[in-house]
Amino acid sequence: MISPTIEKKTNADASELAKFSDSAHRWWDMQGEFGPLHEINPIRLEWINSHVALSGMEVLDIGCGGGILSESMAKSGASQVCGIDLSEKALKVAKLHCLEHQVDCLNYLETSAEDLATLRPASFDVVTCMEMLEHVPEPSSVIRACSDLVRPGGWVFVSTINRNLRSFLMAIVGAEYLLKMIPKGTHEYLKLIRPSELISFAHAAGLSAVQIKGLHYNPITRRYWLSNEAMVNYFVAFRKQA
Repeated sequence: MISPTIEKKTNADASELAKFSDSAHRWWDMQGEFGPLHEINPIRLEWINSHVALSGMEVLDIGCGGGILSESMAKSGASQVCGIDLSEKALKVAKLHCLEHQVDCLNYLETSAEDLATLRPASFDVVTCMEMLEHVPEPSSVIRACSDLVRPGGWVFVSTINRNLRSFLMAIVGAEYLLKMIPKGTHEYLKLIRPSELISFAHAAGLSAVQIKGLHYNPITRRYWLSNEAMVNYFVAFRKQA
């Protein structure tokens, strides 16, 4: 059952929301600009499951977009998955795809992480926030909300992009302008987040970093993989202090 819409908070960039809303109808087009998300989704899911078995867990997916990760976590046996986003169009696509594929235990809300944290603190065993932090004005606020939303002892999984010369050349120049894997202007260099900054936000919010992994891509073989080198795209697993 879809819950009522909750009032939005202000930690959002209108131009960023417009970008993703304009392309919302292509979320499930694996040959379109969201194709890379479909390709890395099995890696994201396997990495999450390597830390905590999702079976029977209550899960929150922040910045869920069209529901790619949300659906896969619901299909992995989570007792309940809630996906939240501030793009009404993306959520409509997510809800429609969910209904068409008869995915149980999946719910979508148009709300911010901060507003939901006020209404439902300590309500989830697992919180994910993937490929989203680099698109908001105050990423530290989202991390604080993640900590407030997860139960003591629970897990928070985050992915974003490092800020350095290499990430600029690979994630922006390479991916957007040369390889054209994603639309030009998808990322802004100054909004990218160094691992040290992310871990500092998390530590201040009561989260401890358990593991950091870098996500890599070979444009010739079109293969993605994880390693301990996190110079460009990277994942961090956090745990809430009990």
